[in-house]
Amino acid sequence: MRVTRLSLSDFRNYETAELELSAGPNLFVGSNGQGKTNLVEALGFLSTLGSHRVSTDHAMIRAGQDAAIVRARLQNGERSVLAEVQINRVGANRAQINRSAIKTRELPRYFSSVLFAPEDLALVRGDPSGRRRFLDELLVLRAPRFSGVMADYDRVVKQRNTLLKSARASGVRGGQLATLDIWDERLVTLGSEIIEARGRLIAELLPEVRAAYTSIAGADHAAKLSWSLSIFGSDRGDGAGSTLATGFTPGAGEPSGTGSIAGDSFVTISAADAGIAFRDSLARLRRAELERGLTLVGPHRDDLVLSLNALPARGYASHGESWSFALSLKLASAAVLRAQTQSGDPVLILDDVFAELDENRRIRLADAVDGFEQVLITAAVQGDVPPRLAANVVQIRAGRIVSDETVEPVDAANTDKTINSDETDAAGEQQ
Repeated sequence: MRVTRLSLSDFRNYETAELELSAGPNLFVGSNGQGKTNLVEALGFLSTLGSHRVSTDHAMIRAGQDAAIVRARLQNGERSVLAEVQINRVGANRAQINRSAIKTRELPRYFSSVLFAPEDLALVRGDPSGRRRFLDELLVLRAPRFSGVMADYDRVVKQRNTLLKSARASGVRGGQLATLDIWDERLVTLGSEIIEARGRLIAELLPEVRAAYTSIAGADHAAKLSWSLSIFGSDRGDGAGSTLATGFTPGAGEPSGTGSIAGDSFVTISAADAGIAFRDSLARLRRAELERGLTLVGPHRDDLVLSLNALPARGYASHGESWSFALSLKLASAAVLRAQTQSGDPVLILDDVFAELDENRRIRLADAVDGFEQVLITAAVQGDVPPRLAANVVQIRAGRIVSDETVEPVDAANTDKTINSDETDAAGEQQ
């Protein structure tokens, strides 16, 4: 898969932008603050319905405007698709495929991309929520239906928390909360499905992460992934349960599949086994949940644990090792998508990466991305990027594409700056 043309309206610092992209590497060059990252952020949003820079959509709308439009012409083999999203300051976002309205959450099924940026260092050094989001975004790219599963799970957690807080305020005890049992079952059903899916994904990522880390770092530091499941550990209050380390042995009555690394393989857990442990944990923690007014176990409190040389990467890895590990996670994601999706290669996006790498790692990264159908790279200094990745260079200055200003708009016959609201009132709901 590749992007052949990108069109922006009122996105970030771009009033309008029209850009034609080629297969292979495309390099966007510009000083800091000129808008090169905005171009790849727009494509990342089209793929994941989120930004790697901000948590709210409104920041991507140009100051003083009510909406931003991202349009991209996508090529997958012989098939060409026009994907569009309208980001609204007020109301739900809207989306179209080939000018027909779709639900916004369906966009990822049409466009697959993997983006690496300096912010992704938080995958190694940050809190568990970033690593959970990393897994879940990849799950949705691979199987878009999980977007609905995760949204349903989040709604159940919020509703259950509301019920727990209400019970705490009124002094109602656990035995009197018959309604809570109904929410418990829904929580277990959805949560167990997510736990199983995440486990299978980690198992597939593991060999790719090991290979990517060795290729980038030039040394084998035994990069490993393990799994921290709250349903197998007491509540620690930090968003994760007990780490399931190598050789973890379940206690009496616990399922045999855990989420740990056993030798060179990752042992997953089925939804059925996860459900057993989940129910037991909820029963055991009922009093604590009522006291705190929070749901203390479930996939919203799990963690992906990263290690190098048998030590946790968080807290022990150097800056260079952390960068290599974070980049390895993204390259592993691209490899998994490449192998398992019908759309072929995802578009690989490297945002301001090369400036942080030494010369050897730059060369190794260039080797690692060689062969992807399309790679989009941003850099403040062109000399930071190996010459073989600079075959197609686009210069960016103050929200303008200065090296290629003759590109016609995407579908020039229809260059309106809004998506038809009559067509999308029913279907254009926001993720």
